[in-house]
Amino acid sequence: MTMESPALASARFPLLELLHPRGATRLLIATILVAVVFGVVATSRLGWPLWGALAAGLVLLLIPASVKWRSDLRRYGPALTVMGALLVLQGFHGIEHLAQFFQNHVLGLNLRASNGLLSPANAEWVHFIWNWGVLLAIVALLVSGRLRNVFGYALLIWTVAHTLEHTYLMVRHLQVLDELKAMGIKGITAQGLPGILGQDGWLARADVTQGSFLCRIPGLTVASRLDIHFGWNAGELALLVLAAHRTLRPATPRRWAAPRLGRLAVRGGVR
Repeated sequence: MTMESPALASARFPLLELLHPRGATRLLIATILVAVVFGVVATSRLGWPLWGALAAGLVLLLIPASVKWRSDLRRYGPALTVMGALLVLQGFHGIEHLAQFFQNHVLGLNLRASNGLLSPANAEWVHFIWNWGVLLAIVALLVSGRLRNVFGYALLIWTVAHTLEHTYLMVRHLQVLDELKAMGIKGITAQGLPGILGQDGWLARADVTQGSFLCRIPGLTVASRLDIHFGWNAGELALLVLAAHRTLRPATPRRWAAPRLGRLAVRGGVR
């Protein structure tokens, strides 16, 4: 693998080096402070909902992020810049799913109320576009020569399956909206429909799967949609981190190999 930067290649933890804001550190800290102050004022004085203040904060964070990624583009090249950006964006996306999980399982909110921190973004078309974007980014990285390791190929398979799940959900969403429109029913969003996996999903209802081992796998046909997608995203983020780490720090030969060969050479010279 060719590394665009000697500094990244020689770093002890190259993944952390890739994610480090470096020249944008002060700007990042200042932006976080401004976002926090603005969020407090917006929610307490201006009557903004929490999700609105958080959305504004994320928009502000794009300023230091753009500075960092522009620097990465010059320092590491486009492929590693995309990899770093994808890690950050998927990390924030994972926080949203973690928030939904916390709301449901710790706070005891029902599934409809467990919408995460950015509730308006919990829409079918948002998930559909997001997951297809992630899949295309991963394919582009593989084509560029990055992520070509066992974790990278596992990530590709996982992401394809995850994206197919959201594609099925999008199709079902549009079908139900058409059915509601044909019946003259308005004001129903048709959000939160079951997908392929989970409770009331295709796998649980399809005639071809009834009585098969698939229906006996724990949680696969009985877990809630929230738990299913928490698992999808947790697995995707974990594989992305492992694949990126292996890309930036490929396996090296065993340390004992060279000394042992040296000793053999010395012995051969003595003879």
